[in-house]
Amino acid sequence: MIFLDGKLYSLPQQEKISETGDRVELIEQLLAIGTALSSSQDLGELLNLILSKSREITCSDAGSLYLIDQKDNIPKLIFKAAQNDSLPQATFKEFAMQITQKSLAGYVALTGKSLNLPDAYNLPKEVTYQIDKTFDESFAYRTRSVLVLPMQDQKGEIIGVIQLINRKIKRDIAITFENAVTVTKPYSDWEERIVRSLASQAAISIERNQLQESIQNLFAGFVKASVHLIELRDPTTSGHSERVAELTVRLSEEVSSITSGKFKSIYFNDSQIQEIRYAALLHDFGKVCVPERILQKRKKLYPEQLDLLRHRFALAQRSLELECAETKFKQLFKSPFHRHEPNNNQLNCPHCDRIEKLDTELQLKIAKLNRYWKILLEINEPEAIETKQFQALSEEALIELTELSEYKYRDIDGQLKPLVSLEEMEQLMIPRGNLTPEERKAIEAHVIHTYKFLEQIPWTKDLKQVPLIAAFHHEKLDGSGYPHGLETGEIPLQTQILTIADIYDALTASDRPYKRKLPVETTLQILKQEAHKGKLNTDLVELFHQRQVFQVLGQTLSID
Repeated sequence: MIFLDGKLYSLPQQEKISETGDRVELIEQLLAIGTALSSSQDLGELLNLILSKSREITCSDAGSLYLIDQKDNIPKLIFKAAQNDSLPQATFKEFAMQITQKSLAGYVALTGKSLNLPDAYNLPKEVTYQIDKTFDESFAYRTRSVLVLPMQDQKGEIIGVIQLINRKIKRDIAITFENAVTVTKPYSDWEERIVRSLASQAAISIERNQLQESIQNLFAGFVKASVHLIELRDPTTSGHSERVAELTVRLSEEVSSITSGKFKSIYFNDSQIQEIRYAALLHDFGKVCVPERILQKRKKLYPEQLDLLRHRFALAQRSLELECAETKFKQLFKSPFHRHEPNNNQLNCPHCDRIEKLDTELQLKIAKLNRYWKILLEINEPEAIETKQFQALSEEALIELTELSEYKYRDIDGQLKPLVSLEEMEQLMIPRGNLTPEERKAIEAHVIHTYKFLEQIPWTKDLKQVPLIAAFHHEKLDGSGYPHGLETGEIPLQTQILTIADIYDALTASDRPYKRKLPVETTLQILKQEAHKGKLNTDLVELFHQRQVFQVLGQTLSID
């Protein structure tokens, strides 16, 4: 007697296990199979394990395994795994087939009934199914005894089919077309019950594996959608998150490959690499909370501010022209009639010189106004004050900027008003970049928003560090970073890797209208300078350079 599927079964006389040791061995084997099925994480590995253990316990020469695919509401059988001891050189490719009662697997999948065929070449005439002899004819093989069983999940739904072929009388026999009849025998009821039980357990393992895969796909889909949302908010940084993720993963893999030095004890497994990748992809997600106006700011002044200034300059010029015209009119109105001198063909106009002077003064004033506008446009560029060209003209430019800041024009209401407001002038005089201190704080707050959002997600155990890795990417090893001013021991190594990748891509990206793209050589030099100052991990920066991690983006060092 043996307990199976919640019932006690009596073994056929020829199949009874006479020795206690044999019974213990079988039970231990079944338990070991259950443990192996429960621990397997890879679907392909799991399916091959199910097939090999089913063959092992039944002494089967070959076997195959199918899963039912419900996509597009048209169920299909997917040929997922195949094994054959007699033909180890034979290769098998995954393919899909319609589920019909004409094939053995299709019949079992549709009916849920088992097939235990003593000889697949000699089937009753009334059955709908038949064996496909293509494989046998191609490899001079002979399929004789066949056991086909459904794999049912906990709900009783059929998720696949397992097919065992040629129950051998001895394990070490190689089957050919000639000896198949003499070296094989039919599968017993006992073996059918054992495999059916194993198939049910396998179905649960497959279902668990598919559920795990669905969860992973769910996370992957969420991450992809989140990155898309970030790019919608700030199109100019499109591709940044993906590039940073590629750089971060590659540098992490390089760290794992080192067998000596400071990183010899560091190794990131596949789950940790996935965790690092997700953190890198989501490191800027908090930008969805940053006002779009600030996020998409390209120059020191917002477009609407520049438009307003353009109108003011036009109004200022028109006011100058109007004032000049009024002055001319007054001069002409007060002047006496022109007198013709007999000895001179020209009119004698005592005020002509003054009118000409007024015109000249007007043109000078307009020229200065145009010069102010040109300077304003120049310093409106994010890196204007840092450029050598601007620095060379700094003394003259600063004088004119001072004049511009004090320049007043007559508005349509007749009141004198500053041509450039104090707020606008402060923005124009930003020494670096294009953001005011308040705007920069709003941008920097994205890391806090990132953490607050990511920590609310019920990450799996393997991904629980995603929020921390992502949220610390602007921290520096010397404590000068933000938002918390963390130092070396407080910043995870994964984040230190992410930080280098983030800085590298920000400097080399060509899609930023508010900054110049830097060559790889210059960017590497900047990274090394930051590392020398104690802000970045020196060993990581050196590894980034030596292993040329940036090549993952298709970038290379220039050769002079």
